[in-house]
Amino acid sequence: MSYLQTQVISHTRKVCSLYKRALRNTEAWYDSRPMFRYRAVLLRARFEENKNIKDLRVAAQLLDEGEKELFSLQHYQPRQFPHSPGGVAYGRVVEPPDWVLDYWHPMEKAAYPEYFARREQRKKEYIEWWEKTYGKPVEQSH
Repeated sequence: MSYLQTQVISHTRKVCSLYKRALRNTEAWYDSRPMFRYRAVLLRARFEENKNIKDLRVAAQLLDEGEKELFSLQHYQPRQFPHSPGGVAYGRVVEPPDWVLDYWHPMEKAAYPEYFARREQRKKEYIEWWEKTYGKPVEQSH
């Protein structure tokens, strides 16, 4: 996933993102579930107070203040999900690419004859589709 912003993000999505990040930050600060829930309810109430503001300048100013407040209250060691980027298990399970099966020994392929027959058929169909769509590759002479 790209970290570059490629489209305009609406004010509503920015507010939802701020709320979610603030909630995750609150979760990192409080290990006790009842205390976390209490703080989460207070956080939600703060967001609900300002949900009916129609003036976009005021709403944008509140959003900026909220971003600054969240930054100043950040946890020193935020919680991360194990399989998310930065988590302890991120990228641990490597999915081998499909071409690895082309290098299997014929004795290994013999254990799965239907699968490899269907795979070879699909590879031929893909090559035909490619040549029909993009044409045959042109060989260059040196």
